Amino acid sequence: MLFEKGKPSRAFRRALHRGEILASLSTLEELNEVLGRKKFDRYLTPEERHEFLRAFVAKAVLVEPADVVGESRDPKDDRFLAVAVGGHARYLVTGDDDLLVLNPFRDVAIVTPKQFLDLTGEGPRD
Repeated sequence: MLFEKGKPSRAFRRALHRGEILASLSTLEELNEVLGRKKFDRYLTPEERHEFLRAFVAKAVLVEPADVVGESRDPKDDRFLAVAVGGHARYLVTGDDDLLVLNPFRDVAIVTPKQFLDLTGEGPRD
């Protein structure tokens, strides 16, 4: 999502244009942790990553999942399933194979950014 021309970024912008981005405190903590990883130093400054996180938080709808989910091969991914189910999402967009193998999950389509772009049509340039 950090790189404007990539499919994840285009999928993110399309989701904002056509719906809502759902998050929880737990998923935002994970995003903050991931953005802090050294591997991103060569692409973005810490300030740019902080600005991205700030903008993401401002646009996201916070969901407090009522259900505890324990069905992913990676227990850390269960928080994303809980947000999707608790927020009545149509799509969970991810590149994580541990989540993609669960498609569909309780009426939530789990798709890659490319699949999301294909499913939602071109529409206005995102």
